[in-house]
Amino acid sequence: MKRFARITGTGSYLPPKIITNSELEKTLDTSDEWITGRTGIKERRVVDGESTCDLALEASKRTLEMAEIRASEIDLIILATTTPDKIFPATATMLQSRIGANCPAFDLQAVCAGFIFALTTAQQYIENGVYKNVLVVGSETFSRIIDWNDRSTAILFGDGAGAVVLSSDNTAGIKYSKISSDGSYLSSLHVNNNYINEIGYVEMSGNEVYKIAVKQLSNIAEEILRESNLTASEISWMVPHQANIRIITAIAKRIGLPMSKVILTLETHGNTSAASIPLALDVAVRDGRIKKGDKLLLEGIGAGFSWGGLLVEY
Repeated sequence: MKRFARITGTGSYLPPKIITNSELEKTLDTSDEWITGRTGIKERRVVDGESTCDLALEASKRTLEMAEIRASEIDLIILATTTPDKIFPATATMLQSRIGANCPAFDLQAVCAGFIFALTTAQQYIENGVYKNVLVVGSETFSRIIDWNDRSTAILFGDGAGAVVLSSDNTAGIKYSKISSDGSYLSSLHVNNNYINEIGYVEMSGNEVYKIAVKQLSNIAEEILRESNLTASEISWMVPHQANIRIITAIAKRIGLPMSKVILTLETHGNTSAASIPLALDVAVRDGRIKKGDKLLLEGIGAGFSWGGLLVEY
């Protein structure tokens, strides 16, 4: 019997420390009005002693609780992160130990597209009958690699974690998935160190990133709709990477989706990289907007550039 991958639980966690736009006004040549108008962000969470694994652990506990399964029933853990706690071992193995699982675990790095890449990878393991339950986590402590004196990046990023349990089912949950990369855009968004043991900070060409993101995410959304024989009106919710309100608005407009059908959390989360999509997904599941049977369009793009999207029936 053919098996399919279905989301059976969601969870998320934000560190308690908040940095508002008003606080950034004190150290940067900026204002709350400018940041909000350019990005849609009002505040972001940052760690204060917590690790990437700490955030992932809390999100994972909540996910397992919703899915009503024990850690011992997890067959694989995939942790999407750009900010691992160590060069090695993988932060996913630390998470595996701390939640009490007994399964393979590995990190996956595709920056802000990381969760999409991880979910698509987990889908393959399940649909090919290798595993029944996969814990997919996006966890980031981007505040550790931000130059807080750089206005172009300090206003954007935050820390957090989100997770899902993807389980084997006889009905399709993930109906279509697609991932892509193009390394010719490397200089548009990167960390400026030359070697892995050097300290580096995020550098970004904002205008270039905007153009790339709108083009590629619009294209992949249109492909998903076309290949799935759907129109935008049949999508219940779009759950995009929470990068910038202008990017999200431009994509929704191009594919003909009203903003009333877009899940937005960037106002209070900022850009949490690989954590942003599962964070937004969990918020909307728990507040009741996303319901069983809803058709969801998930999509994200990150440095590399790497991007991808999925059509999911929740």
